[in-house]
Amino acid sequence: MFDPKQLLDQFLGGPGFQAGPDDRRDSGGLAGRVGDYARRNPMLTGVAAGGLAGLILGKGFGGDIVKYGGMAVLGGLAYKAYRDYQASQEGGSPAPAEGPYGAADFHPAPADSPFAPANAPLRLAETLVVAMIAAAKADGHIDAEERGRIYQRLEEGGLQPEEVAFLQHELTEPVDLERIAAGAVNKEAAVEIYAASVMAIRKDTPQEQAYLDTLARRLALEPGLVESIEKTVEAVSR
Repeated sequence: MFDPKQLLDQFLGGPGFQAGPDDRRDSGGLAGRVGDYARRNPMLTGVAAGGLAGLILGKGFGGDIVKYGGMAVLGGLAYKAYRDYQASQEGGSPAPAEGPYGAADFHPAPADSPFAPANAPLRLAETLVVAMIAAAKADGHIDAEERGRIYQRLEEGGLQPEEVAFLQHELTEPVDLERIAAGAVNKEAAVEIYAASVMAIRKDTPQEQAYLDTLARRLALEPGLVESIEKTVEAVSR
């Protein structure tokens, strides 16, 4: 059995998978803009070649953020979004930052937080990968021809056979929102799942917006919390 956390790290551009120069489709999306931000910002180094996200989602994910690992990236973004939402509900305001919040300001969740990777529910990493692939399929752009190309690169990418089989299955099967929502065993997991989905999607078609709207309802996320998650994820791409 493969390690879902390791696969998620690879998915977000961590070590292990080497994406080829033709594997970064110009399909937009927040994850891709994070990479673009890092390339423009001289403070950030080590932009990833795209990882599995560059292959499957057509988006790079890089900069200093990637050194924390996939679970820490999503946990940190989700932690800030949830904290800001709670502050707004209590009549306060988000924690102040020096200048606009962005990739250079990213911090992982505190070790004692439910958003810290060590405290995450079992199988959450797998659900996050599934959620990102489902979001990428929301506009129907991954057709049979595209899947064939992705399958070939997966087999050449140095992944374990179990990892390849899992990803091929997820790319082929219809989107199962009930399965994704079932992975939200607590509120924190629901926030991370939605953050991962926003990161993986372009949200520039009615189908993609409808998918996120439906997912938010299945995850039982309040409109204000949804807005906070989207703003936080978008901020690291500016």
